Amino acid sequence: MWFVKDMNRDVLPYSLEMVLMDKKGEKIHATVRRTLIYKYEKELTEGHVYSISNFSVATNVVEQVSHNAPMNTMTPASLVEDMNAGASGGVTIGEALEATVLTAGKKPVEWSDAAAIQAAEVRATGRTNIVPGGVAAAAQSAATINSRTEKDEDKTKLADILSDATTKLPKDRAATRRDAEGVMGAEMRNDPSLATHPGGVSASMAAAARLNQNNDN
Repeated sequence: MWFVKDMNRDVLPYSLEMVLMDKKGEKIHATVRRTLIYKYEKELTEGHVYSISNFSVATNVVEQVSHNAPMNTMTPASLVEDMNAGASGGVTIGEALEATVLTAGKKPVEWSDAAAIQAAEVRATGRTNIVPGGVAAAAQSAATINSRTEKDEDKTKLADILSDATTKLPKDRAATRRDAEGVMGAEMRNDPSLATHPGGVSASMAAAARLNQNNDN
């Protein structure tokens, strides 16, 4: 479990995030909104089993699509493919993060970016806690500092965080459509306009997942 900070307020977190797994081993990303954190943060413990009711399920994409439909992205799959040339097993989550450097590397890191990067790290490593010294920790630190920095030229950019993302991940794997949807949802929920940045983290993840899906067909 982990907290996502509010970009406008340091006192209260924006949400409590977690990855739930059922008895079949299926995983889903879950969110406890700010107004209910007080009720659940002390009752939930990692590794324990719970029976959960009265919850809602929502899609993480802007519009509902079938699994056979192409994924909407502003990052060309060819760009991600070029970065992965010569590799086997598909484009990894770490490689998709590094591809963001080419499409949005000059963008200052915001809370929505940090949330997307953290979601990507969780899915790559299988760990629900932030890796110390990892890419998610660096992104959160950058977002915190940037929120207090006035000039964009003085802010930490995505390129500063993601240029060596693969080396900061203790574990990595090929990106899937479910990974892309989870990362997109994290970015949207932490953006004031509930939108994703063109060519940003979720767009690169979507491009990688689409490329992997096409190669598997």
